[in-house]
Amino acid sequence: MSKLKVHYFQHIAGEGFGSCHAYLQAMGAHITATEFFALLQGFQLDIEAFPHVDDVDLLIIMGGEMSVNDEVNYPWLKTEKRWLRRYLSTQKPIIGLCLGGQLIASALGARVSRNAEQERGWARVYRSQEVPEHYFQLPDEITVMQWHSETFELPKGAVRLAENTVCHNQLYQIGRKILGFQFHPEMTAHSLAVLIENDEQTVFEGPHVQSIQQLKQSSKADFQPGQLLLKQAIDYVLRVD
Repeated sequence: MSKLKVHYFQHIAGEGFGSCHAYLQAMGAHITATEFFALLQGFQLDIEAFPHVDDVDLLIIMGGEMSVNDEVNYPWLKTEKRWLRRYLSTQKPIIGLCLGGQLIASALGARVSRNAEQERGWARVYRSQEVPEHYFQLPDEITVMQWHSETFELPKGAVRLAENTVCHNQLYQIGRKILGFQFHPEMTAHSLAVLIENDEQTVFEGPHVQSIQQLKQSSKADFQPGQLLLKQAIDYVLRVD
């Protein structure tokens, strides 16, 4: 049996693959990456620099500090979304995490814009009502890491799977193989430290923003529900019906 070929898009230096890496390594997956953080601001990336879609069995798109709309400062975003449309047309498995979920939505023509309230820190999200039985199922509620000021509208054909009162669209599914998260189920202590270091000077304000000091006190148990959810999501999109 051939190895599962996993490719991930990384937008933040040092972030790595979060909790996905060890799980996919244990599955014997061959893992490759496109490292957008290494590109100079204003650099235009040719689409031929991306892997061929036939060489990817599962795509995971990580988070990032840029907006999907900032194609002036990050012109490679246009190429990333163009390649994403190619990959999405194959109907192969894809998971987007925060910026990743926004990128999938944007590539499919959905609007990504500033949310009414910023979210940063541990927060509850809730399973949406009337999710079809054959769709990915979440617990009734789960506490996960949030780190965003923008969010997505649902792309055409998407079903909302999770929500909260701060940000209505927290997770969506398209078909059987596409999941777009607004929150960060992949978060580990290391990746949280990278986010804190990367965004320590960024102004986050509002009632749904935890302090850096609070975040630094996060325990191992805080990360586990999201990590388990992501493992289940990977299993779900890889499942052969």
